[in-house]
Amino acid sequence: MSAYGVAHLDDIDELDDGRCPWRPVRMHFDITSFGINAFTGREAGDRIINEHDEEDGDEELYFVHSGRARFDLDGASVDAPAGTFVFVPAPVTRTAFAEEPGTTLIALGGTPGKAYRPGGWELWAPLVPLCEAGEYAQAADRGRAIAEAHPEYPDLLYNVACCESLAGRTDDAVAHLRVALEDAEHLRSLAAKDSDLDPIRADPGFKALLV
Repeated sequence: MSAYGVAHLDDIDELDDGRCPWRPVRMHFDITSFGINAFTGREAGDRIINEHDEEDGDEELYFVHSGRARFDLDGASVDAPAGTFVFVPAPVTRTAFAEEPGTTLIALGGTPGKAYRPGGWELWAPLVPLCEAGEYAQAADRGRAIAEAHPEYPDLLYNVACCESLAGRTDDAVAHLRVALEDAEHLRSLAAKDSDLDPIRADPGFKALLV
C-alpha cells in the first residue's frame, strides 16, 4: 500500500523564532525533496515574511493561499490577493505583509541545479532569540539535545558548535564541528569564514579541520 499524508493547515503547529511565526510543512510530512512552509498574518499589517535575500542562491515561490498580501521586492510594492503566485529569484530582497486578517502564504524554495538538502533549520529556529540575546551557553545546551535527537541534520550540530565557540567552550566547539564537517562537507567552506567561529580560529584543532 502506498503511504501518503493528509493535514489541514491548522493541524500543523506554528513555530516562532521571535520574528514571523510559521508552520513547518516540510518537517510535518518529512519531505526531503523540496522546502515548503506556511506563514500566516493574524492581523492586517503583520509581517508574514522576514526581509531577506537568498545568499545561497535559492529561488522562492510564494502562493497566497488566503487573504491578501503586499510584497516589497527590491523596494517595489506588489499587491497579491488570494490565488496569486509570486516568484522571487535569489538576489531580490523580499518581505511581505498581511493586508487582511488571516492572510496565509505558502512558500516553496530550492537552489537551481542542485538537489534539495534539508538542513533542519526549523528545529533550530526557536533558539534564535537566545542567540540574539547573547545566551550562547543556554542555546548550545538546548541545541545539543536537539542535534543528538536528529543526527540526520548536521547543520544543527554546526550551530551548536558556533554557540559553544561564542560561549568560550573551545574544546566542545571543535569536537562538535568535527562531527558536523564529517557528515556535511558543504559546511567546511562556511566554517572558513563564519565570524561565530572567530573565537576558536587560532585553536590548532580548529585549524586542522580546515586543512
